[in-house]
Amino acid sequence: MEVLLDTCGRRTVKVLLLLHLFFAKATADCPKPQPRGDIDLTDNALKMNTFPTGVDVTLECANGFVKDSGSVFITCVDDNWTEPDLTCKKKDCGLPPIRPNMSFNTSAGTLFGAVIKVICDKGFQVSGSSFKQCYALGWIGKAKCEIVTCEIPEKLTKGKSSWDSQDEPKYGDIIQYVCEDGYTLIGKNNTKCSETGEYDSPPPTCEGVTTKAITTTELVTPTPKPVAQDSSATPTALRDTTVRTSTTAAVGGGREHSTAEDKATTTVTSMTSSSFQDKPGEDVDTNQDVGHMPVIISVISVSLAVCIMALFLHKFLLKRKGSANGTAPVY
Repeated sequence: MEVLLDTCGRRTVKVLLLLHLFFAKATADCPKPQPRGDIDLTDNALKMNTFPTGVDVTLECANGFVKDSGSVFITCVDDNWTEPDLTCKKKDCGLPPIRPNMSFNTSAGTLFGAVIKVICDKGFQVSGSSFKQCYALGWIGKAKCEIVTCEIPEKLTKGKSSWDSQDEPKYGDIIQYVCEDGYTLIGKNNTKCSETGEYDSPPPTCEGVTTKAITTTELVTPTPKPVAQDSSATPTALRDTTVRTSTTAAVGGGREHSTAEDKATTTVTSMTSSSFQDKPGEDVDTNQDVGHMPVIISVISVSLAVCIMALFLHKFLLKRKGSANGTAPVY
């Protein structure tokens, strides 16, 4: 009895296993599709649990890709899926929208995944992200170009600037400076806000004028160069000049005078000089010669005057003598 029960139990298990395999084969003819990197299953295909023979599954391009060619369907045939002929390519985001004072470096391309750099015009700077990336929905990354500003100019001591706004000066703005009366502006009288956000020159200062500059001109008499002396001649130094005048006259009513010939003799001693020959190793003092010049000129003038006076006196005496002797004067 026990043997019969054991035999019947084994047969029952085998039958149940065969039935299970039969129904499993009938309800799951194809495995779940496994698409490649640029192809995905549609949402409807993802919801399916079984893929019996003859069923069609719809495919689509993956995120960031678009259909290039081929069919979007695959079919379950004899427990296998037909080979998909769908081809996809990367999405092209194209050029980003044009914004004022903005351009882009698109050397990396504009296809899905590409990154481009935002470039602003001179005098403007990027506000926001300085890069944009191409995604499935388009370019991602907000950016705009704002004009560069400089700090408000500092107040000028004893002066003022032309900037009277509470806003910061912008790129290209020029600030003028002026000083109060009685003060002089030191530095440039204007400065410009540059593209770096700095001024192109530092602000000036105002300094007071306390004294006036007086320019005096001093007349300098050039020192005459010493006359080259001949080595064979003996140089002489200037001596004081003396003027000697001797006059002998006889005055009497018709009497004879046994005196020397009446005449006026004027003797001007010539100027002689002692030797001032340069000694070896010594410099000639030219200032000494210059100091004697006024004395020499004065002596010469006095000598000429005395000579003229003596000449007139001599003529006068000769005339008187001729009158006394009753004869005409001889010149």
